[in-house]
Order: sequence, then C-alpha cells, then structure tokens
Amino acid sequence: MFNLKEFQQRRSQLLKKMGEGIAIIPTAPEALRSRDSHYPYRFDSYFYYLTGFTEPESVLVLVAGKHPKSILFCRDKDMEREIWDGFRYGPEGAKKEFGFDEAYNINQLDELAPKLLGNQAKLFYSLGADGHWDARVTGWLNAVRDLVRTGVVAPAEIVDVRQLVDSMRLMKTPFEIEIMRHSANIAAAAHNRAIKFTKPNKKEYEIEAEFLHEFYRSGAQSPAYTSIVAGGANACTLHYNANNCVLNDGDLLLIDAGCELDGYASDITRTFPVNGKFSAAQKDLYELVLSAQLAAIAAAKPGNLWNAPHEAVLDILVQGFIDFKLCKGSKDAVLESGDYHQFYMHRTGHWLGLDVHDAGQYKDKAGNWGLLKEGNTLTVEPGCYVRPADNVPEHFWNIGIRIEDDVLITKTANEVLTKNAVKTVADIETLMKS
Repeated sequence: MFNLKEFQQRRSQLLKKMGEGIAIIPTAPEALRSRDSHYPYRFDSYFYYLTGFTEPESVLVLVAGKHPKSILFCRDKDMEREIWDGFRYGPEGAKKEFGFDEAYNINQLDELAPKLLGNQAKLFYSLGADGHWDARVTGWLNAVRDLVRTGVVAPAEIVDVRQLVDSMRLMKTPFEIEIMRHSANIAAAAHNRAIKFTKPNKKEYEIEAEFLHEFYRSGAQSPAYTSIVAGGANACTLHYNANNCVLNDGDLLLIDAGCELDGYASDITRTFPVNGKFSAAQKDLYELVLSAQLAAIAAAKPGNLWNAPHEAVLDILVQGFIDFKLCKGSKDAVLESGDYHQFYMHRTGHWLGLDVHDAGQYKDKAGNWGLLKEGNTLTVEPGCYVRPADNVPEHFWNIGIRIEDDVLITKTANEVLTKNAVKTVADIETLMKS
C-alpha cells in the first residue's frame, strides 16, 4: 500500500514543527551477513515514515522556512546494477513518484550538503544515533564554518529530529491503521494455523515454519522480529529463540510472533497445550493471566494513563499468586515488596507501529505517565513464568504463559486488532481437536 498524499503530509507537518532550519535523515545501511552475502534489507523507520522510499543509500533533507522544500538523495539509475540487484528509481523517478521538490544522486551529497547547511538557524539531526553519519555531518558543518569570513555561518543549534517525529508517529492515521489491521489479521491467522498444527513430539521449528508459511503466503514481507517458539520450561525464558527442542506431551507451548506488512508490525503471543488439553494447574494459571489481560484491555482507553493497563494486571495477578500460594501476605504487602517479580517481571505493553517497540515517550518531562489518546497503538501482554523453586508448588513448575494482543485506542474505547487469534481455553481446545 502506498499513499503519496500521506507521506507528503507527514513531511509538511514536520516542516511546520521545525519552523526554520534544515533536517537530515538518512536511511539504514545495507549489512553484510557473511562474506558477500547481505542480510535482507530493511529501511530506517524514521526515513521511511517521511518518504515511503525503500531503497538503501538514501538521505532525506528538509529545508524549513519561508520556502520549505523536500530533497531526496538516492542512487542513480544504473542499468548494469539493475541487472544484478533489481530496479532503481533514480533521482528523477523518485522525485516524480514520491513527490519530492528536488532529487539528486547520492554521490552529490558531500558536495551539496555544506551549501544546504549554510546560514541555517538550526540543524535537525539525531546526533549519536549513528557514528558514521555523525562524522559525516560534522565534516559538512566544519566545511561551513570555514566559510565564516565570507559571511556564511553554520547552524548554531542541533535538535534531535527524532523527538519531533516521535510525537507524530504516536498518532496513527487511517492509512496506517488499515495496514496494521491487515498485518494483525495475517498474524492472527498464522497463530491459529500454528495452534492447529501442534502435536506432541514435533519440534519447535516445525511450528515456526507453519506460521512463517502463513505470513508469506498472505503477503507479509517478513517476521516483525525474531520469533519465540518455546515449549515447556523454555517459555520461562522471556526472549528464548533457539526454537529447536522437542514438544513434549503435557507441556505448554508459548509462541510470540508477528509479521511486518509494508513496514508495520503485528505482535501476538499465545500459549496453549501441546496435546490439546490444559491440565488443571495449567488452566488455573492460564485463566488467571487471561483475566488480567482482559482487565488490562478494558483499561486501555482514551483519557487513562499509559500505566493503567499495567496496574489492572497487577491487581489481578498478585491476588491470583496469593490464592495459588505462589506469594505470601496481603496484596498490598506483595505489591510493596515486589515479591511478584519472581513470576511476573516485565511490564504489560509497549507502543506498536513501524517498530515493534515503536517510537514515542511513555512519560512527560516531569516524569508523569502520559495519557492514552485516540490513534495510539500498543500491545497488552501480561504473563506468568514459574521456574522450579523451593517456595513454589511443584505442580506449577516450568509453566510459562503470556497472552498478547495489539490494541488501537479509539475515540471512546479501543479495538483489539488481533482479536481473530483464539485465546479462550474452550476455543483453543476446540481448534486443536479440529
């Protein structure tokens, strides 16, 4: 999906935020995997958000002021390289198709950048994000400073352009929401496929292959992150990704996986029994986590603090931990001591968008939690992870559970984008029997 007006409006909005000055936003470099083999290329999210342009070796320059303009530097047309590596727009093609005011060969950047920087009040650039680009930009600034006797001055201030863009990226537009719905639907179908395919004695990677198949056959370009397929005790390792163990009868399987569609991520976690039937202990903890998740989703609505879903989760989980004799004492005492961290050690969600852990602040400058607003997208993902320990009833050992959905904040409540991925005990067991 591509909407020229969408990307032009984003650039226009950023130019207005800048007021005056110049912004320099490079895309991500290509990266070698081994010898002369590259990793699959993935653009920089900030660059893509403002351009829609996916080719490497590209830089966006925005000049704000009385006569604002957008300039793209990109690879030139080169038929010989296109024979080997594929199509290139070239400056003229990119200017026309992506709506830039000017476009130049990337090889002209070092020549033209100092001229563009001259007599600009501010430079909007993410200093420290990339050492290579820091050195290059510093070289351009020094070249401008050398012209001081001619009346040309360098920008007196450097502002982090990403902070300006972050506030924009937090508020998803209808264009973005439609892509994210599609991404979520693909991922939900992939999880349902994986659940249905799971049987004892299969390998974790066999299950991974099933949802990857669904991602690609449905048009997603890649997984959104390294998938977690964790059977049994592996589910108690939060970022487990070896995905190479046998799935044992009687264990749970935790899958944390999402796809990337046109740059936008989905992020779903489901936990279910390998043999298709929850044991009593598994069901107890699973329904506790599900109750906490449903309460958190209900708390994810406009006007509530970002932390409201997490507080809703803790209220239910901690009481459940006490009831199941995982924690001792009153709810207030367990919350104050943090004893629940033995079984729930992460927060309940994060922003979601072009990045899995998307751009945007969670607190204001005073350290207060921000408010949830219409257009925000976030994950809601409580969990429970019980490793063997002397203070833990043995029937709970090696149970790891996480349930995660993607949620869009609407005008009055929310929309669960990933609702098509089954998650009740009854629905999971029914699907696994089919």
